[in-house]
Amino acid sequence: MPIMMPASDQLVLNRRDAIVADLRAIVPGEGVISSAAEMLPYESDALTAYRQPPMVVVLPETTEQVSRVLKYCFDNGIKVVPRGSGTSLSGGALPLEDAVLLGLSKFKRIREIDFDNRVVVTEPGVTNLAISQAVAHAGFYYAPDPSSQIACSIGGNIAENSGGVHCLKYGMTTNNVLGCELVLMSGEILRIGGKTAESAGYDLMGIITGSEGLLGVVTEVTVRILRKPETARALLVGFPQVEAAGECVARIIGAGIIPGGMEMMDKPAIHAAEAFVHADYPLDVEALLIIELDGSSIEVDELIKRVEAIALGCGSTTCRISGSEAERDLFWAGRKAAFPAVGRISPDYLCMDGTIPRGALPRALSRIRDLSEKYGLGVANVFHAGDGNLHPLILYDANKPGEMDKAEAFGAEILCCCVELGGVLTGEHGVGIEKRDLMPYMFSEADLNQQQRLKCAFDARGLLNPGKVFPTLHRCAELGRVHVHGGKLAFPDLPRF
Repeated sequence: MPIMMPASDQLVLNRRDAIVADLRAIVPGEGVISSAAEMLPYESDALTAYRQPPMVVVLPETTEQVSRVLKYCFDNGIKVVPRGSGTSLSGGALPLEDAVLLGLSKFKRIREIDFDNRVVVTEPGVTNLAISQAVAHAGFYYAPDPSSQIACSIGGNIAENSGGVHCLKYGMTTNNVLGCELVLMSGEILRIGGKTAESAGYDLMGIITGSEGLLGVVTEVTVRILRKPETARALLVGFPQVEAAGECVARIIGAGIIPGGMEMMDKPAIHAAEAFVHADYPLDVEALLIIELDGSSIEVDELIKRVEAIALGCGSTTCRISGSEAERDLFWAGRKAAFPAVGRISPDYLCMDGTIPRGALPRALSRIRDLSEKYGLGVANVFHAGDGNLHPLILYDANKPGEMDKAEAFGAEILCCCVELGGVLTGEHGVGIEKRDLMPYMFSEADLNQQQRLKCAFDARGLLNPGKVFPTLHRCAELGRVHVHGGKLAFPDLPRF
């Protein structure tokens, strides 16, 4: 599908051979990829509907190399697109024809494990799951666990503020990252935060987390690790109606119970996951909740009784409780494999990512059903039910003329519905290019301009990942211009510089 991106700079393209040679001098060996065939794996991220080969791919191994590459591009007016593992579902790492694709995949060392302070200092190319594996022997883990955790990098998690099935109780990436090393477009290297939960000054980590590669390139990350709970047990609870499952979610939270994770799947997703993983999911229900309760054994036993009673009060027809760690893992395996499982029942699917207030879940599901009929496309629903993060999977066949367009229109209406219900356009996948043109539906022009002013403070020339997030690009000078009305300046008493 065509999508509007920043116009290519022909002057930069004319200098491609010289640029490649200069970059090879900074990152020698196999650190620069310039042939068309070898760059093919980098032409898209996980949003494969959009593809664009980059001008050149650079794979640095050190912070100094990243700094020198960015400074070179800054001095020569060359755009840069950062990339982690390429698992983004919003097109955040889509290359540009005239840009350097800066891959962080060689940053794959864990630099320090500090159990005393309960932190891990890691390079951004380390996978999410590898952090938990590195500390598991001492009874610790890293809480955010996106479905792609076996492949997604911690640097990419910071870019998108990734969540996962356990973010309801333990928070998103932003709640579990304490510090980072950040290289600005100018090549300047900053250290932000550290090993403590609080730091002086503005909350810059809160700004950087979720900034989608628009502000700087992260070359080191300090994350919080947690003790594994004494006990963790999962419940599979089936319902005859999706609305009843949604009501159960609201009642559990309303009763003051915060599960470690609480996920929902509808019938198409249940059947796809069961055929793929064989987790022994009930196939005669319309909705399935996976509810994990953790803590001390006594606490978990009591919580299970309370949750069972709430579920029965909402009309549940089945309830299974994991009797071992292996069975608990199997319950979750089906949920975490839901996305690839749906790929077995449809040639293509579009994975959406919107968030709504929990109480609006029945209305959102009803609207999704209506839209499915309107567009004549199937949909399988997978939710982080506890925090209202929806992942409808729109089923289509890209080989059928017009179906991709219908799927995109269907997805856009779902996201607009999320905003109408008091939610937001994205929960954890980011804006990228997928939701970029819907941003005015949620934000006013003044809102968007203020967000771009923040980007200007980090990247005054707009060279870092342009064309993402913001539907209309402005030069930083335009956003900072002085407004004169009736021949008078606003606030004339303020000094001007």
